[in-house]
Amino acid sequence: MNPLQNKKQLLKQNFSSGLVVFLIALPLCLGIAVASGAPPLSGILSGILGGILIGVLSSSHISVSGPAAGLAAIVLNAITELGSFELFLCAGIVAGVAQLLLGIIKAGSLTNYIPIAVIEGMLAGIGIMIILKQIPYAFGNESFPDFMNISTMEIHFGAFIIAILSLAVMIGWDAIPKLRNIKLLPSALIAVIISVIVNDIFVYFDSPLAVPAVHLVQIPIPHTLLEAENLIRFPDFSGFLNSIVWVTGITIAIVASVETLLSIEASDRLDKHRRITDTNKELRVQGFGNIIAALVGALPLTAVIIRSSANANAGATHKLSAIVHGILFLVCALTIPSLLNQIPLASLAAILLIIGYKLTRLSTYARYWKKGIYQFIPFVATVLAVVFFDLLKGVGLGLVISLIFILHGNMKRSYYLSREELADADEIILELGEEVSFLNKAALKKTLKNIQPNSKITINAERAIYIASDILELLEDFTNVYAQENNIQVKLRGFKYDYENQEGIAHTNVRVEHRSRI
Repeated sequence: MNPLQNKKQLLKQNFSSGLVVFLIALPLCLGIAVASGAPPLSGILSGILGGILIGVLSSSHISVSGPAAGLAAIVLNAITELGSFELFLCAGIVAGVAQLLLGIIKAGSLTNYIPIAVIEGMLAGIGIMIILKQIPYAFGNESFPDFMNISTMEIHFGAFIIAILSLAVMIGWDAIPKLRNIKLLPSALIAVIISVIVNDIFVYFDSPLAVPAVHLVQIPIPHTLLEAENLIRFPDFSGFLNSIVWVTGITIAIVASVETLLSIEASDRLDKHRRITDTNKELRVQGFGNIIAALVGALPLTAVIIRSSANANAGATHKLSAIVHGILFLVCALTIPSLLNQIPLASLAAILLIIGYKLTRLSTYARYWKKGIYQFIPFVATVLAVVFFDLLKGVGLGLVISLIFILHGNMKRSYYLSREELADADEIILELGEEVSFLNKAALKKTLKNIQPNSKITINAERAIYIASDILELLEDFTNVYAQENNIQVKLRGFKYDYENQEGIAHTNVRVEHRSRI
């Protein structure tokens, strides 16, 4: 296949997923801007830059960037203290420069030390949060319904009908193979189109079921040149003389970097090809993006887990999907804002409800239960903390619990990882020590990433008495997916089929399709 055909094939594969992410990101960007006390257009501009600029420069194939809900409180507080959005934009420039420096000093490798149980617990917790936050919109409500007292629950039946109809359309469409395989007509788009038609019918017949404007997408539409000029804000550079700007900028840089790195780690887990993103480069790209965003009046950017998981679930295989979503943002915001403003939020809530369910399937909880308490407890603790506190506290708690377990194990065992040089070697020999924990994941990922196509590698675990499930899954992904796609010959030597005595995991296997025992 020549390069042109390859690009056409990639575009065909990723256009529909980009369209789905665009539909989901549109109300999120507007809602985050409003919650941040910023102009609505600043959220749209962030979506455009997160898609096009970050999409082009990033090395991640699955993640999608844009404004983050986790920064809304920080932004709102800063704008209130500073008194203007223009002064706040200076803090965005400070944050971008700080992220560039973090990337240069290679701070991006920090998330390699977070166990998979914590990452998947974070995703499951986010799935629950998505469901909880979208239920009010599905009921045509802006506040969470009181399920304990049904008589007091306010329901707009038109919005509720549209949400149920959208769910039925997506589930039914995806259940029919012939329809599911039409990539340019994803089920989410069909659901949105039908929801707009149904609501237009309600409006035409002046039905009380018609969804009110407050529960539709609301893109600002300028009617005069003055209104258009007022929508775009530029930084007031006198803000650099204000200490609040510098403190806010550093705070945003830290929070945005952590959220970006967590999202990248989660996105790599959702990537069916298990490709590894250069996190240091990602920090530099995000820093550059935030500098540009602040200069044109946009909200700060991060890689966002909700949009990234939606992208993966919609079938994205390449960063073209994120770029398509950004281009659609730009084109549609300029040409058809009135048409987009007819989309009911209840229909978009239905899309997110399905995404939330896929992130927090019961089968995931069952899988970690079978792995034993050393994996199940950090997983569940992370889920609960993400739901009841926030993302960073949830990951922090899960990491602390995992560290306690691994330190308890290290009282009886030591571990080390020895590696042969990758350059100029006929065959690479990767020696695993007596104990290989998730703390070794960063070094192992770096080694595997640097193995060139058409190489030969032997991974020797004869001395290992304990291998964490994180490491086993990493080796499994490398052997079954990455190695086969890059013609790397892999030999696994000395792996056991049960490390139960070492970690409490029942029958953890390294499953490979091509290997030889030596």
